[in-house]
Amino acid sequence: MPTYDLIVLGCGAVGSAAAYEAARRGLRVLGLDRFDPPHDQGSSHGRTRMIRQAYFEHPDYVPLVLRAYERWAELERAAGRTLYRETGLLEIGPADGEVVPGVKGAAAAHRLAVDELSPDEIERRFPGFRVPAGMVGVFERRAGFLHVARCIAAQLEQAAARGAELRTNEAVRAWRVDGATVVVETDAGRYEAGALAIAAGPWSSGVLRDLNVRLAVRRKPQYWFAPRTNDYRADDGTPAFLYETGDGVFYGFPVVGPEGLKCAEHSGGAPLDDPAQSSRAVDRADLARVERFLAAHLPGMSTTLVDHAPCLYTMSPDANFLVDRHPAAPHTAFVAGLSGHGFKIAPVLGEALVDLALEGRSSLPIGFLSAARFARG
Repeated sequence: MPTYDLIVLGCGAVGSAAAYEAARRGLRVLGLDRFDPPHDQGSSHGRTRMIRQAYFEHPDYVPLVLRAYERWAELERAAGRTLYRETGLLEIGPADGEVVPGVKGAAAAHRLAVDELSPDEIERRFPGFRVPAGMVGVFERRAGFLHVARCIAAQLEQAAARGAELRTNEAVRAWRVDGATVVVETDAGRYEAGALAIAAGPWSSGVLRDLNVRLAVRRKPQYWFAPRTNDYRADDGTPAFLYETGDGVFYGFPVVGPEGLKCAEHSGGAPLDDPAQSSRAVDRADLARVERFLAAHLPGMSTTLVDHAPCLYTMSPDANFLVDRHPAAPHTAFVAGLSGHGFKIAPVLGEALVDLALEGRSSLPIGFLSAARFARG
């Protein structure tokens, strides 16, 4: 008989959520990670991650993110500490671009409250921001940010409290199906389970190479800057923000501590063949792009760099998630290719991952994220 009901490969945002979900269901769970999460080697660090409801990328994400709000609130209560801060979100772009029409379409489809704002209204309401001619904005009050390390730590703590075994600093070398058993080999041992849940983040391409779906890793620097004025404090009502500009898509978070205001480019990113070789050095060309954005749109900010950290996006071919069963491995499921916008939905993706690995299906509305869309060409 296998030692575990479920092995979770990777204990970042989604893997820690899956371990917690499986342990909540009373399963014998083993979580494996090559590092010691929460860590800064992948996609789930950098202090904050945005959470929003009016999903411009695809309106079908909205039911998932609404459920995620509920699951984060449940986790806050279980952990006894704050994980989410509601600051609101200001999104600005061309009236015929991707972001503003996408927000408005998702809001209309799911009856979400967003305010449409003219450039003058934006600058009166949020004096630290400037809106170029020809752009418009939307403001979503029920948006803000998650404290990323706290969230992962809370999921792992709650999983362990319910009996999950967590083995960190242990790299997975291979996995295979042996009859009704899934076998996972690491650099420290061999483990067997009835099912496997894969949430390998930037290492997904190697772990899931037989899917024949290209998962490209991009290095995405994050920066924190010192403000020159008092217009950017969360305590004074400054929201999170996202701009779609002719130079790219940029986002950021208001000042919530001594590290200053966070800002980064969501578009672009340098390709990375090996996630283990991500440089910790400042990318001067990338930094210059972010500094130009700040000078044009947040004129009260300085270019004094307080801190920086690289993040890794794992991009699917269409920048939407992959959530599915493995077609050649019974009782094996995976979440991959979160493409830089998956953290907010992590608790629900963990739930779906456990459903798929154990039951082969999920009642959650995840059909649009199936890997079969690529098999169809």
